[in-house]
Amino acid sequence: MQLPGPLSKVKQVRFQKLFALLRKRKSAADDILAAEVHDAVFAQTDCLSCAQCCKNYSPILLETDIRRIARKEGISAAAFMSTYLLMDEEGDWVFHTTPCPFLQADNTCRIYEWRPRACSEYPHTNRKKLYQIADLTLKNAEICPAVAPILDRIAEKLELS
Repeated sequence: MQLPGPLSKVKQVRFQKLFALLRKRKSAADDILAAEVHDAVFAQTDCLSCAQCCKNYSPILLETDIRRIARKEGISAAAFMSTYLLMDEEGDWVFHTTPCPFLQADNTCRIYEWRPRACSEYPHTNRKKLYQIADLTLKNAEICPAVAPILDRIAEKLELS
């Protein structure tokens, strides 16, 4: 699997045009299209051969994530936080190490069934109003090999040159 890196200028411009169009249209049909394309691309994507998101970045953990994972791990939320988390410069709880402390050698997740919401929704390309997270999506395109193909297919379906 070809791992992504920085987007080319051509891709940056194409994707900025796509987000501008989506922002202008604000269409529920575009939300459906994004979800369908997301599902189609991920049906052909082997996340376990990559796991760059888990190896290099930490999700933001919500209080509900912290309580749920701690409960499943059989420890208190306070113990979970002191063992695994730190507060970042924006005031969000994140894992204190990368790769993720729950990433196993075969790229599977030890807490997959109760993983943080940010992990289950990553890379957020099936989200409604995708244009609202354009900057995050462009960043994710440099991490996740599925994102650029998703954006390309959406642009093609909308006949964006």
